[in-house]
Amino acid sequence: MARLRPMMIAPPLIFAALAALFYWGMYREDADVLPSQLIGRQAPPVTLERLGDNPLLTDAVLHAPGLKMVNFWGTWCVACRAEHPTLLWIHDNLDVPLHGINFDDTQPRALAYLAREGNPFTTLGEATTAHTKVDWGVYGAPETFIIDGQGKVLLRWAGPITRRVLQENILPAIRKAKAAQSG
Repeated sequence: MARLRPMMIAPPLIFAALAALFYWGMYREDADVLPSQLIGRQAPPVTLERLGDNPLLTDAVLHAPGLKMVNFWGTWCVACRAEHPTLLWIHDNLDVPLHGINFDDTQPRALAYLAREGNPFTTLGEATTAHTKVDWGVYGAPETFIIDGQGKVLLRWAGPITRRVLQENILPAIRKAKAAQSG
């Protein structure tokens, strides 16, 4: 009778383990949401450079009363350009201020883009070092955070805010946060 060797058993066991992991991942709650270590914690401090003559996003703004959103973006980012009309809609239709952090970009390009396409941001800042990006756990653009009146991170959305994302994720989070503030 042939003897079973460990190297003959290993590939099917590895395959079965990976299949189980993928199966679990497909059916976990909120499979579209990337986890963040910041949820429920204070928003990391920001040290940003002024972007043109726009009001600067500061720690005081992040800890000011009221709900707010912070969006990491860049003109080099195709998804950021795709979400820009939705950000303009948020600016015009929601009573939640939207603050922007431009990164890995140049001031002239960012300012020209906002002048041409419209500026949805109440305050702006330019991250000139990687520290802000790293502190916030941002791995790409766009990424958006919802922050409460005490500066606590309530939601992180990695990827562009589309109409669907707005309806299914962002607006419910805003409604929930406002209900918690008022009640």
